[in-house]
Amino acid sequence: MSGVRVLVGTRKGAFVLTSDGKREQWDVKGPLFGGWEMYHFTGSPADPDRLYASQSGGWFGQVIQRSDDGGKTWDPMDNEFSYAGVPGTHQWYDGTPHPWEFARVWHLEPSATDPDLVYAGVEDAALFRSVDGGKQWQEVRGLREHGSGPHWQPGAGGMCLHTIVLDPRDPGRMFTAISAAGVFRTDDAGKTWRASNRGLHSEGIPDGDAEVGHCVHNLAMHPSRPDVLFMQKHWDVMRSDDGGDSWQDIGGDLPTDFGFPIDVHAHEPDTVYVVPITSDSLHYPPDGKLRVYRSRTGGNEWEPLTKGLPQRDCYVNVLRDAMAVDSLDSCGVYFGTTGGQVYASADAGESWEPIVRDLPAVLSVEVQTLK
Repeated sequence: MSGVRVLVGTRKGAFVLTSDGKREQWDVKGPLFGGWEMYHFTGSPADPDRLYASQSGGWFGQVIQRSDDGGKTWDPMDNEFSYAGVPGTHQWYDGTPHPWEFARVWHLEPSATDPDLVYAGVEDAALFRSVDGGKQWQEVRGLREHGSGPHWQPGAGGMCLHTIVLDPRDPGRMFTAISAAGVFRTDDAGKTWRASNRGLHSEGIPDGDAEVGHCVHNLAMHPSRPDVLFMQKHWDVMRSDDGGDSWQDIGGDLPTDFGFPIDVHAHEPDTVYVVPITSDSLHYPPDGKLRVYRSRTGGNEWEPLTKGLPQRDCYVNVLRDAMAVDSLDSCGVYFGTTGGQVYASADAGESWEPIVRDLPAVLSVEVQTLK
């Protein structure tokens, strides 16, 4: 019988949650790497036994680990993320120069077809690629050479490249999102890039409609429709129907259009999920009610999904990488909270149950569907 493996990264280690296809009973293992901040914990779609973990700690710095046996054993990878020998600088909006620095790996994005190809998004914002399963890394330099770097700004979490979306139809095409710069797209495997932010508007920057400078929180794409992208932005939920060339606001009837995660149903390209929070200063659900919102119309209308979720006195947040879906026949949806709960829905969001409670704050949730 098929099953699922849910990979959970937290402030103090990683956890592996497994279940069969019914998704009723769960086995919880962990913590792996206890005490480490696990910024991203993910698996390779091309090899279910290949896992990657991005660890960060104040004492030992940044470490990438790889497992080839589903998490039983681990090997540390080369952690040399040199900016190709070019330190570079960017500038704050007031013109003050700031040197490029390497702080951590925010996101790992393995290829869907090649188990040895994996990308890493780092802080300060840059993109790296490994073609040998993480043993060695090379910067995809074309992104920082786009020329707009002086206008990139740090969001509240730092100036990070936090989202990487690979086009399953075209291995040369990908999208990245940088906080706070916006979306960038390449069609030639990273040699050249262009900003993909037309239609975005941001308060608090010198030009609200500028080519760059927008604080994009997350992107999502359904593999069957790679020209359609969904975005959760710092204020605004957006959609593009032309591969990021332009964006339209779809957050109309949400209680608030501020949040971090966004994801798409595995089998329904127009079914989208978000988790609204109150505001950019109040990072908790409106009125203390934890609600996932679903649109079955590509963002035209939204409905709250509440069954099994706390509807009073709940003040947790759901971070940008802390939501995922599985690909079973009845699509499962999963998310983790800063309160340490991991919720699962085996019926596309109609009802929820906590798989586990009282973990450290959840930073990332990824799902592997197992045969």
